[in-house]
Amino acid sequence: MKHATAAIGLACVVAVTTATAARAANLRLMTGPQGGAWVPLGGQLKDMWEQAAAGLSVQALPGAGIANVRGVEEGKTDVGFGNSISTVDAVAGRAPFKKPHANVCNLATLYPQYFQAVVRADAGVSSLKDLKGKALAVQPRGNTAEEITRQILQVNGLSYKDVRPSFVSYSDAVTQVQDGHAVGMTLGTTVPSGAVMDLASAREIKILDLAGDLPAMRKLNPGYTLNTIAKGSYPRQNTDVQVIGYATHLVVSCKLASDTVYSMARAISQNTKQLSTIVKDIAKLTPKAMAEDIGVPFHAGAARFYKEAGITVKAR
Repeated sequence: MKHATAAIGLACVVAVTTATAARAANLRLMTGPQGGAWVPLGGQLKDMWEQAAAGLSVQALPGAGIANVRGVEEGKTDVGFGNSISTVDAVAGRAPFKKPHANVCNLATLYPQYFQAVVRADAGVSSLKDLKGKALAVQPRGNTAEEITRQILQVNGLSYKDVRPSFVSYSDAVTQVQDGHAVGMTLGTTVPSGAVMDLASAREIKILDLAGDLPAMRKLNPGYTLNTIAKGSYPRQNTDVQVIGYATHLVVSCKLASDTVYSMARAISQNTKQLSTIVKDIAKLTPKAMAEDIGVPFHAGAARFYKEAGITVKAR
């Protein structure tokens, strides 16, 4: 009887171990909308993670900042790109999230993000208030930049009822502005943005300075910062422009195997040069910067990597 019990126990351990290994060997990675940096970055991460962990297979899927965090919480994905401001809201259970997200762990901060409000130079728009009554291309619901657009309109006394929004991809937004169906577009991405560069190649553009909106925006979310788009970042941009900023990071399911997450963090640290071909700011990424405290607890596997680098972080 003891032998039978032991055999059953061993079988259970093997089954659990096999199931855990299967989950670790097949990861889903939610990236971002077409035209943004997260899609090509996701492709690079897929390749380096599969090389770093034997037997690991990564499936890259489209996504968006808010949707990715929800996906991790609900078990629809294992890894996803996130934005610091919205992920903090998710962990706390603040809008647009309906409950605290307990299965969302931080993996690494990657680079700063820039919320950009771009308009045609001939549109007669010098501030966000000038958008009243005009058509604006906005990212689809579930994108962090769409949430920021709603908030920044709010602090300027506007809402979607005061503009004519279309919720579209970066590529479609560029087309709408080029064709004159919208006076401008909003997006949250890197600098220079490929979508903005595409638009600037066909139309003379203006990037709205948002420095005056920061105090009111920080009342809505204290994670907002002020980032500078240096002059010359875009064609015919002759002055620095200050915009609302936040950070892009990677979130993982807190249930992922610690060794797998450790390997993922280490692979990022060892491949910053390759990743910087997509986002130049990643060239200066260090383990210390990856471990920045943005208010989201780290996965235990990531915490182990940072500890080896001499950095202590808060982990779940």
